[in-house]
Amino acid sequence: MSDGRGLILLAIARESLAAALGLGAEAQRDEPWLREMGATFITLRQRGDLRGCVGSVRAYRPLLDDVRSNARAAAFSDSRFPPVQTREYREISMEVSLLSPCEPCVFGCEEEALAQLRPGIDGIIFEVGERRSTFLPQVWEQLPDPWDFLAHLKHKAGLPPSFWGPEVKLWRYTVTKWAESAR
Repeated sequence: MSDGRGLILLAIARESLAAALGLGAEAQRDEPWLREMGATFITLRQRGDLRGCVGSVRAYRPLLDDVRSNARAAAFSDSRFPPVQTREYREISMEVSLLSPCEPCVFGCEEEALAQLRPGIDGIIFEVGERRSTFLPQVWEQLPDPWDFLAHLKHKAGLPPSFWGPEVKLWRYTVTKWAESAR
């Protein structure tokens, strides 16, 4: 997807947050590609620090709707942070990550699973029964070791870092991302 489209996705995310805060309206968009199914994560940063990150790991709604909804959810529904306040709007910078379709990883044991991870490239979905977690590829910057990356995914899913079992499922995806300059 071109940078021009990425700039449009960033504008949609920003407009959605502004509209939710009563600071503006969302522009009408009629580009056909925005009606295609898409999965995105929206990351908010305030003065460089994480302020919210919410998204969809699988495409189930039009890209336009996914970006708008995830921008609002990142601002108001990320349980790690209080809702964004109007006074914070000018300090918030946005990042849009467009996810590729997920591919299942095939492995017989944890060592085989770890060997398949591509640091800096793959986002990973970890699932065991009803427990599920994901990290975008950007998280490799903080957790460059595959074992640490997977251990933190397990923790995020509410499991101990040493947990492993035959019911573990992993999927990989890549992202194309666009980010506003830090504010």
